Amino acid sequence: MNGAGMDPTAPQGPVRPTAAFMVKHPSSWLALGFGSGLSPWAPGTVGTLWAWLSFGVINPWLSDAAWGAVLALGLVVGVAACTRCAQALRIADPSAIVWDEILAFWLILWLLSPASWVTQGVAFALFRYFDAAKPGPVGWADRCFKGTPGEPIAWRQGFGIMFDDGVAALCTLMVMAIARAALGW
Repeated sequence: MNGAGMDPTAPQGPVRPTAAFMVKHPSSWLALGFGSGLSPWAPGTVGTLWAWLSFGVINPWLSDAAWGAVLALGLVVGVAACTRCAQALRIADPSAIVWDEILAFWLILWLLSPASWVTQGVAFALFRYFDAAKPGPVGWADRCFKGTPGEPIAWRQGFGIMFDDGVAALCTLMVMAIARAALGW
């Protein structure tokens, strides 16, 4: 060990997320969206699609109170899982971590329910826009917990992974509420 407490022979660069990486720890299963985050193209979009599909399967079985509990527990466990997975990947906010998209889109769908496929599709498109482009408050939320380059990855970054998607969900819901009021949706 050197004076900084680091092993100079330990690998230093980011780790590529793979199925083998995912199965090594339960937090990786959750953070990587049960494999949806391993998509080589647009993992955030694939994770959100997984959220949409899984919501359709799970929703008939859960009451509003149960959804509230799932979302609250998902946030707490998600911060821990995302933190641990980001640490293992050695990247503060890896694109393969999609639990944040899943939880945020479940929140949107739950609050919009019951909603037509068109309404859900519009919500999907809006959420993906807010999450990917990060306009206004979403960009602010994304920057709040990034940390500085070289800073150890800790709960702050794990919370930040979840936080900006929560803000993207709130922005989506605000636009949907305004559209409903203006258009009588």
